[in-house]
Amino acid sequence: MNFITRAAIFPSLLAAFLVAISTCAAAQEAPTLEIVWPPEGAVILLGNDAEAAVGVVVRSNFVLRAAGQCGNIPRCGHIHMKIDPAGDSCNIPGRPYNSMNSDTGGDLIKARFGHCPTAAGVHEIGLLLADDHHHPVLVNGRPVLRVVKVTTMRRED
Repeated sequence: MNFITRAAIFPSLLAAFLVAISTCAAAQEAPTLEIVWPPEGAVILLGNDAEAAVGVVVRSNFVLRAAGQCGNIPRCGHIHMKIDPAGDSCNIPGRPYNSMNSDTGGDLIKARFGHCPTAAGVHEIGLLLADDHHHPVLVNGRPVLRVVKVTTMRRED
């Protein structure tokens, strides 16, 4: 192999090596979960529908898909949401949560305040990152959770 051929191959090998390193580094990052909206302390208007639904936007370094839809995708899962997570009063009847992003997949989750005894008022929105089989994703033995406190209000017609 002559010098020109070697010089042409080296940048390609270097690029492939750097991609492999960055892929391995990304695979080693701890799972993250962030509530993008609503922010802590926000006052939000409830939806006019029977569920008094409000959209919650999340961000994660996991691929977010509907439960059971990850297949062989590594670092893939979904979100379980509870409103007022210290109790079960806002859960969907017969379910251990208020919502999952399985409705739409991705980064939008429907918070259903209509399941709460009092939809309007101070509430906490709690999120849990779960794997494709509904098991909590753990970091150092602790589940990946995020909680934000909000005040909800009914729309005045």
